[in-house]
Amino acid sequence: MTNFTLVIDAMGGDRGPSIVIAALARALQSFPDVNFIVTGDEPRLKALFARECKVDKSLDTKRVQFHHTTQIVHMDDKPGQCLRKKTDSSMRVAIDYIVDGRADACVSAGNTGALMAMAYLHIKTLPGVLRPALVAPIPTAGGSQGYLLDLGANPVCDAETLFQFGVMGSVLAHEMSGVEKPKIALLNMGTEEIKGPDVVKQAGLLLAQSAALNYRGFIEGSDLFTGKADVVVCDGFTGNIALKSCEGMAKLVYDHFQASMKDHWLSKALAWLLVKRQRKSWQWLNPDQYNGASLIGLRGVVVKSHGNASANAFFSAITHAIKEAQIKLPERIQAQVETVLSEQQ
Repeated sequence: MTNFTLVIDAMGGDRGPSIVIAALARALQSFPDVNFIVTGDEPRLKALFARECKVDKSLDTKRVQFHHTTQIVHMDDKPGQCLRKKTDSSMRVAIDYIVDGRADACVSAGNTGALMAMAYLHIKTLPGVLRPALVAPIPTAGGSQGYLLDLGANPVCDAETLFQFGVMGSVLAHEMSGVEKPKIALLNMGTEEIKGPDVVKQAGLLLAQSAALNYRGFIEGSDLFTGKADVVVCDGFTGNIALKSCEGMAKLVYDHFQASMKDHWLSKALAWLLVKRQRKSWQWLNPDQYNGASLIGLRGVVVKSHGNASANAFFSAITHAIKEAQIKLPERIQAQVETVLSEQQ
Protein backbone atom coordinates (compact mmCIF):
# COMPACT_ATOMS: atom_id res chain seq x y z
CA MET A 1 0.00 0.00 0.00
CA THR A 2 1.50 3.33 -1.05
CA ASN A 3 0.79 6.67 0.63
CA PHE A 4 0.09 4.79 3.81
CA THR A 5 0.48 6.63 7.14
CA LEU A 6 0.92 5.25 10.64
CA VAL A 7 0.65 7.52 13.69
CA ILE A 8 2.53 6.59 16.87
CA ASP A 9 1.90 7.85 20.39
CA ALA A 10 5.52 8.04 21.57
CA MET A 11 4.96 9.16 25.16
CA GLY A 12 2.91 6.23 26.51
CA GLY A 13 4.24 3.13 28.23
CA ASP A 14 6.61 2.39 31.08
CA ARG A 15 9.93 2.65 29.24
CA GLY A 16 9.48 6.04 27.61
CA PRO A 17 9.97 7.19 24.03
CA SER A 18 13.45 5.72 23.53
CA ILE A 19 12.08 2.26 22.70
CA VAL A 20 9.45 3.80 20.41
CA ILE A 21 12.06 5.65 18.39
CA ALA A 22 14.25 2.54 18.18
CA ALA A 23 11.25 0.59 16.86
CA LEU A 24 10.49 3.43 14.43
CA ALA A 25 14.01 3.20 13.01
CA ARG A 26 13.52 -0.50 12.33
CA ALA A 27 10.07 0.13 10.82
CA LEU A 28 11.53 2.69 8.40
CA GLN A 29 13.79 -0.01 7.01
CA SER A 30 11.13 -2.73 6.96
CA PHE A 31 8.26 -0.72 5.44
CA PRO A 32 9.63 1.56 2.69
CA ASP A 33 6.13 2.57 1.53
CA VAL A 34 4.87 3.73 4.93
CA ASN A 35 4.98 7.27 6.29
CA PHE A 36 5.12 7.85 10.05
CA ILE A 37 3.75 10.57 12.32
CA VAL A 38 5.09 10.61 15.87
CA THR A 39 3.21 12.54 18.56
CA GLY A 40 4.78 13.77 21.80
CA ASP A 41 7.58 15.97 23.11
CA GLU A 42 9.06 17.03 19.77
CA PRO A 43 12.51 18.24 20.94
CA ARG A 44 13.07 15.08 22.92
CA LEU A 45 11.81 12.83 20.14
CA LYS A 46 13.90 14.54 17.49
CA ALA A 47 17.01 14.17 19.65
CA LEU A 48 16.37 10.44 20.05
CA PHE A 49 15.71 10.07 16.34
CA ALA A 50 18.90 11.97 15.47
CA ARG A 51 20.82 9.48 17.58
CA GLU A 52 19.28 6.59 15.63
CA CYS A 53 20.18 8.33 12.36
CA LYS A 54 23.82 8.53 13.43
CA VAL A 55 23.83 4.78 13.97
CA ASP A 56 22.06 4.11 10.67
CA LYS A 57 22.69 6.83 8.13
CA SER A 58 20.42 5.14 5.56
CA LEU A 59 17.22 6.00 7.46
CA ASP A 60 14.74 7.92 5.31
CA THR A 61 14.02 10.94 7.52
CA LYS A 62 11.62 12.42 4.94
CA ARG A 63 9.02 9.80 5.83
CA VAL A 64 8.90 10.85 9.50
CA GLN A 65 6.90 13.79 10.82
CA PHE A 66 6.81 14.91 14.45
CA HIS A 67 3.76 16.52 16.01
CA HIS A 68 4.51 18.36 19.25
CA THR A 69 2.07 17.87 22.11
CA THR A 70 2.08 19.48 25.55
CA GLN A 71 0.47 16.72 27.62
CA ILE A 72 1.09 13.07 28.50
CA VAL A 73 -1.44 10.43 29.52
CA HIS A 74 0.18 8.68 32.45
CA MET A 75 -0.38 5.01 33.22
CA ASP A 76 -2.32 5.77 36.42
CA ASP A 77 -4.51 8.53 34.97
CA LYS A 78 -8.27 8.01 35.08
CA PRO A 79 -9.80 7.62 31.59
CA GLY A 80 -12.59 10.12 32.26
CA GLN A 81 -10.16 12.84 33.29
CA CYS A 82 -8.03 12.17 30.22
CA LEU A 83 -11.06 12.62 27.99
CA ARG A 84 -11.89 15.99 29.53
CA LYS A 85 -8.53 17.47 30.38
CA LYS A 86 -5.83 15.94 28.17
CA THR A 87 -6.98 17.01 24.73
CA ASP A 88 -3.42 17.92 23.70
CA SER A 89 -1.85 14.69 24.91
CA SER A 90 0.23 12.56 22.56
CA MET A 91 -2.45 9.85 22.79
CA ARG A 92 -5.42 12.08 22.00
CA VAL A 93 -3.66 13.80 19.10
CA ALA A 94 -2.73 10.37 17.65
CA ILE A 95 -6.39 9.32 17.87
CA ASP A 96 -7.44 12.56 16.15
CA TYR A 97 -5.25 11.65 13.17
CA ILE A 98 -7.39 8.52 12.71
CA VAL A 99 -10.64 10.44 13.19
CA ASP A 100 -9.68 13.02 10.54
CA GLY A 101 -8.45 10.40 8.09
CA ARG A 102 -4.90 11.79 8.09
CA ALA A 103 -3.52 8.43 9.27
CA ASP A 104 -4.51 4.85 8.51
CA ALA A 105 -3.51 3.22 11.80
CA CYS A 106 -2.44 4.14 15.32
CA VAL A 107 -0.11 2.47 17.84
CA SER A 108 0.19 3.39 21.52
CA ALA A 109 1.76 1.76 24.58
CA GLY A 110 -0.12 4.09 26.90
CA ASN A 111 -2.89 3.77 29.46
CA THR A 112 -5.28 1.08 28.17
CA GLY A 113 -8.40 2.57 29.73
CA ALA A 114 -7.70 6.01 28.35
CA LEU A 115 -6.91 4.65 24.89
CA MET A 116 -10.11 2.61 24.89
CA ALA A 117 -12.19 5.60 26.01
CA MET A 118 -10.70 8.00 23.47
CA ALA A 119 -11.00 5.52 20.60
CA TYR A 120 -14.56 4.53 21.51
CA LEU A 121 -15.75 8.13 21.89
CA HIS A 122 -13.96 9.74 18.94
CA ILE A 123 -13.29 7.03 16.34
CA LYS A 124 -16.56 5.24 17.22
CA THR A 125 -17.62 1.67 16.57
CA LEU A 126 -18.60 0.18 13.23
CA PRO A 127 -22.32 0.13 12.38
CA GLY A 128 -24.01 -2.68 14.28
CA VAL A 129 -21.08 -3.29 16.63
CA LEU A 130 -22.04 -2.97 20.30
CA ARG A 131 -18.58 -2.67 21.84
CA PRO A 132 -14.99 -2.78 20.61
CA ALA A 133 -12.85 -5.61 21.98
CA LEU A 134 -9.21 -5.83 22.91
CA VAL A 135 -7.72 -8.89 21.20
CA ALA A 136 -4.19 -10.29 21.01
CA PRO A 137 -2.51 -13.23 19.30
CA ILE A 138 -1.45 -16.16 21.50
CA PRO A 139 0.89 -19.05 20.64
CA THR A 140 -0.68 -22.44 20.05
CA ALA A 141 0.63 -25.97 19.58
CA GLY A 142 2.49 -26.62 16.36
CA GLY A 143 3.87 -23.09 16.00
CA SER A 144 0.64 -21.46 14.85
CA GLN A 145 -1.26 -18.75 16.70
CA GLY A 146 -4.74 -18.15 17.99
CA TYR A 147 -6.57 -15.06 19.25
CA LEU A 148 -7.97 -14.27 22.68
CA LEU A 149 -10.61 -11.61 23.32
CA ASP A 150 -11.66 -9.58 25.24
CA LEU A 151 -8.55 -8.72 27.27
CA GLY A 152 -9.89 -5.95 29.46
CA ALA A 153 -11.77 -3.40 27.41
CA ASN A 154 -15.14 -4.76 28.61
CA PRO A 155 -14.99 -6.31 32.09
CA VAL A 156 -18.70 -7.17 31.96
CA CYS A 157 -20.41 -8.41 28.78
CA ASP A 158 -23.87 -9.63 27.82
CA ALA A 159 -24.45 -12.61 25.53
CA GLU A 160 -24.93 -10.52 22.38
CA THR A 161 -21.61 -8.74 22.96
CA LEU A 162 -19.76 -12.05 23.43
CA PHE A 163 -21.42 -13.29 20.25
CA GLN A 164 -20.15 -10.28 18.33
CA PHE A 165 -16.66 -10.83 19.76
CA GLY A 166 -16.75 -14.28 18.19
CA VAL A 167 -17.76 -12.78 14.85
CA MET A 168 -15.02 -10.15 14.91
CA GLY A 169 -12.37 -12.56 16.18
CA SER A 170 -13.21 -14.98 13.39
CA VAL A 171 -12.62 -12.28 10.77
CA LEU A 172 -9.32 -11.36 12.42
CA ALA A 173 -8.08 -14.96 12.45
CA HIS A 174 -9.10 -15.45 8.82
CA GLU A 175 -7.53 -12.26 7.52
CA MET A 176 -4.38 -12.11 9.67
CA SER A 177 -3.53 -15.81 9.99
CA GLY A 178 -5.10 -17.22 6.84
CA VAL A 179 -7.35 -19.71 8.66
CA GLU A 180 -10.12 -20.70 6.27
CA LYS A 181 -12.89 -21.30 8.84
CA PRO A 182 -11.54 -20.26 12.24
CA LYS A 183 -12.67 -22.45 15.13
CA ILE A 184 -14.44 -20.34 17.76
CA ALA A 185 -14.80 -21.34 21.41
CA LEU A 186 -16.05 -19.71 24.60
CA LEU A 187 -13.71 -19.80 27.61
CA ASN A 188 -15.62 -21.50 30.42
CA MET A 189 -15.15 -23.44 33.67
CA GLY A 190 -15.87 -26.71 31.86
CA THR A 191 -16.67 -28.10 28.44
CA GLU A 192 -20.12 -29.41 29.35
CA GLU A 193 -23.10 -27.38 28.14
CA ILE A 194 -24.60 -27.26 31.63
CA LYS A 195 -21.57 -25.49 33.12
CA GLY A 196 -20.83 -21.80 33.41
CA PRO A 197 -22.79 -18.58 33.94
CA ASP A 198 -26.01 -18.02 32.03
CA VAL A 199 -24.50 -15.25 29.90
CA VAL A 200 -21.85 -17.66 28.56
CA LYS A 201 -24.46 -20.34 27.86
CA GLN A 202 -26.63 -17.83 26.01
CA ALA A 203 -23.65 -16.63 23.96
CA GLY A 204 -22.96 -20.26 23.05
CA LEU A 205 -26.50 -20.67 21.73
CA LEU A 206 -26.15 -17.53 19.60
CA LEU A 207 -22.82 -18.68 18.16
CA ALA A 208 -24.14 -22.17 17.45
CA GLN A 209 -27.14 -20.78 15.54
CA SER A 210 -25.00 -18.82 13.06
CA ALA A 211 -24.28 -20.66 9.82
CA ALA A 212 -21.49 -18.20 9.01
CA LEU A 213 -19.42 -19.24 12.04
CA ASN A 214 -17.44 -22.36 12.96
CA TYR A 215 -18.40 -22.59 16.63
CA ARG A 216 -16.87 -25.49 18.62
CA GLY A 217 -18.39 -25.01 22.08
CA PHE A 218 -16.69 -24.38 25.43
CA ILE A 219 -13.01 -24.80 26.28
CA GLU A 220 -11.20 -24.59 29.60
CA GLY A 221 -8.17 -22.48 30.40
CA SER A 222 -5.89 -25.49 30.03
CA ASP A 223 -6.78 -25.64 26.32
CA LEU A 224 -5.93 -22.01 25.49
CA PHE A 225 -2.68 -22.99 23.78
CA THR A 226 -3.56 -26.41 22.39
CA GLY A 227 -4.99 -25.20 19.09
CA LYS A 228 -8.48 -26.55 19.81
CA ALA A 229 -9.74 -23.06 19.00
CA ASP A 230 -8.40 -20.34 16.72
CA VAL A 231 -10.53 -17.74 18.51
CA VAL A 232 -11.23 -17.86 22.25
CA VAL A 233 -13.97 -15.54 23.51
CA CYS A 234 -14.59 -14.29 27.04
CA ASP A 235 -15.41 -11.10 28.93
CA GLY A 236 -12.60 -8.63 29.59
CA PHE A 237 -12.31 -9.47 33.29
CA THR A 238 -11.75 -13.16 32.59
CA GLY A 239 -9.51 -12.57 29.60
CA ASN A 240 -7.24 -10.11 31.36
CA ILE A 241 -6.71 -12.44 34.31
CA ALA A 242 -6.15 -15.45 32.03
CA LEU A 243 -3.57 -13.65 29.91
CA LYS A 244 -1.65 -12.17 32.84
CA SER A 245 -1.67 -15.50 34.67
CA CYS A 246 -0.09 -17.10 31.60
CA GLU A 247 2.46 -14.31 31.36
CA GLY A 248 3.36 -14.82 35.03
CA MET A 249 3.80 -18.57 34.60
CA ALA A 250 5.94 -18.05 31.49
CA LYS A 251 8.18 -15.66 33.45
CA LEU A 252 8.42 -18.13 36.33
CA VAL A 253 9.53 -20.95 34.00
CA TYR A 254 12.00 -18.68 32.21
CA ASP A 255 13.50 -17.37 35.46
CA HIS A 256 13.80 -20.91 36.82
CA PHE A 257 15.57 -21.99 33.64
CA GLN A 258 17.96 -19.02 33.87
CA ALA A 259 18.71 -19.78 37.50
CA SER A 260 19.44 -23.44 36.76
CA MET A 261 22.08 -22.38 34.25
CA LYS A 262 24.10 -20.79 37.08
CA ASP A 263 24.20 -23.84 39.34
CA HIS A 264 26.94 -25.91 37.75
CA TRP A 265 29.25 -25.73 34.77
CA LEU A 266 27.72 -28.89 33.28
CA SER A 267 24.16 -27.56 33.46
CA LYS A 268 25.42 -24.34 31.89
CA ALA A 269 26.95 -26.24 29.00
CA LEU A 270 23.88 -28.42 28.46
CA ALA A 271 21.55 -25.40 28.58
CA TRP A 272 23.73 -23.47 26.13
CA LEU A 273 23.75 -26.43 23.71
CA LEU A 274 19.99 -26.90 24.01
CA VAL A 275 19.27 -23.23 23.35
CA LYS A 276 21.68 -23.14 20.41
CA ARG A 277 20.14 -26.19 18.73
CA GLN A 278 16.51 -25.28 19.42
CA ARG A 279 16.64 -21.50 18.95
CA LYS A 280 14.78 -21.49 15.62
CA SER A 281 12.14 -24.00 16.68
CA TRP A 282 11.50 -22.03 19.86
CA GLN A 283 11.20 -18.70 18.08
CA TRP A 284 7.42 -19.05 17.86
CA LEU A 285 7.36 -18.78 21.69
CA ASN A 286 9.18 -15.44 21.71
CA PRO A 287 6.68 -13.10 23.44
CA ASP A 288 7.91 -10.05 21.52
CA GLN A 289 6.28 -11.22 18.30
CA TYR A 290 2.86 -11.42 20.02
CA ASN A 291 2.96 -7.87 21.34
CA GLY A 292 0.17 -5.71 20.03
CA ALA A 293 -3.44 -6.01 21.18
CA SER A 294 -5.90 -4.69 18.63
CA LEU A 295 -9.01 -2.69 19.45
CA ILE A 296 -11.31 -4.30 16.90
CA GLY A 297 -14.82 -3.15 16.14
CA LEU A 298 -13.77 0.46 15.62
CA ARG A 299 -13.99 2.45 12.38
CA GLY A 300 -10.21 2.68 12.33
CA VAL A 301 -7.16 0.60 13.25
CA VAL A 302 -5.84 1.07 16.80
CA VAL A 303 -3.20 -1.25 18.30
CA LYS A 304 -2.23 -1.23 21.97
CA SER A 305 1.35 -2.21 22.71
CA HIS A 306 2.25 -3.66 26.10
CA GLY A 307 3.30 -0.85 28.42
CA ASN A 308 6.59 -2.56 29.27
CA ALA A 309 7.38 -3.55 25.67
CA SER A 310 10.93 -3.62 24.35
CA ALA A 311 11.86 -2.00 21.06
CA ASN A 312 11.48 -5.35 19.29
CA ALA A 313 8.07 -5.89 20.86
CA PHE A 314 6.91 -2.39 19.94
CA PHE A 315 8.05 -3.06 16.37
CA SER A 316 5.75 -6.11 16.38
CA ALA A 317 2.85 -3.86 17.38
CA ILE A 318 3.71 -1.55 14.49
CA THR A 319 3.77 -4.54 12.14
CA HIS A 320 0.33 -5.72 13.33
CA ALA A 321 -1.14 -2.24 12.84
CA ILE A 322 0.24 -1.88 9.33
CA LYS A 323 -1.02 -5.29 8.26
CA GLU A 324 -4.51 -4.66 9.70
CA ALA A 325 -4.75 -1.37 7.84
CA GLN A 326 -3.39 -2.82 4.61
CA ILE A 327 -6.05 -5.54 4.52
CA LYS A 328 -8.71 -2.99 5.56
CA LEU A 329 -9.67 -5.04 8.62
CA PRO A 330 -12.45 -2.68 9.85
CA GLU A 331 -14.26 -2.93 6.50
CA ARG A 332 -13.98 -6.73 6.52
CA ILE A 333 -15.32 -6.92 10.07
CA GLN A 334 -18.21 -4.65 9.15
CA ALA A 335 -19.13 -6.86 6.19
CA GLN A 336 -19.18 -10.00 8.35
CA VAL A 337 -21.15 -8.30 11.13
CA GLU A 338 -23.77 -7.23 8.58
CA THR A 339 -23.98 -10.80 7.24
CA VAL A 340 -24.46 -12.30 10.68
CA LEU A 341 -26.96 -9.66 11.80
CA SER A 342 -29.03 -10.33 8.67
CA GLU A 343 -29.21 -14.01 9.72
CA GLN A 344 -30.82 -13.03 12.99
CA GLN A 345 -33.61 -11.03 11.36
